[in-house]
Amino acid sequence: MADTKSVRICGMMKTTLLDFPGKVACTLFLAGCNMRCPFCHNPRVVYGNDEIINTEDVFSFLKKRRGILDGVCITGGEPTLYGDPLITFIKEIKELGYLVKLDTNGTSPSLLRSLIDMRLLDYVAMDVKSALTEEAYTRACGVSVDIQKIKESISLLKEGKTDFEFRTTVVLPLHTKEDIILAAKELEGGKRYFLQSFVDSGELISTDNEFLAMPKEEMEAAAREASLYIPTSVRGI
Repeated sequence: MADTKSVRICGMMKTTLLDFPGKVACTLFLAGCNMRCPFCHNPRVVYGNDEIINTEDVFSFLKKRRGILDGVCITGGEPTLYGDPLITFIKEIKELGYLVKLDTNGTSPSLLRSLIDMRLLDYVAMDVKSALTEEAYTRACGVSVDIQKIKESISLLKEGKTDFEFRTTVVLPLHTKEDIILAAKELEGGKRYFLQSFVDSGELISTDNEFLAMPKEEMEAAAREASLYIPTSVRGI
């Protein structure tokens, strides 16, 4: 086994029918994130405070589940923070015969391109945090973000070299209908866009704000208007 110890796995869902569209999969949570979205429901993963799982134990599990599981979802936090070790990690998963889905916030387009060009990804889910403006993204992410890198990742996925989706978790008061429409315009030419309803887990990064889900009718209206630019539907309501 190549050295994959620098990839820190802080959680594993052994079976999921939801995370990888159309596949039976397991989900691996990689510790650490470069964003601090105030509505994030998993701060222990973001800050890397959860107990780290031995990588060898994970691969032992994956070897035993060959023929039962179709794929592996790699999520975070933000997996692309690991750089080249992530490439090595995914290569080893692919060598076991698994399909791989990557969740990313799109801040590392160069690494994303490398993974796609090396045919290591079968599906990518990119979180589009808000309208692609500095103000809207900073509000949604809790940190300053290089919008050009986000746009580069969007353009890369729209090349269609791997299957993909865009998605936005809609949170009041951080998002407006106008934010969603502006994001959809940037995503025009993409395959699919999902609006996800915010759910308060009770353990958010920000404890100073009251966040709410957008009402169902407003979400559906936003999805209809966004569909003028990219096929859009609502999840979680």
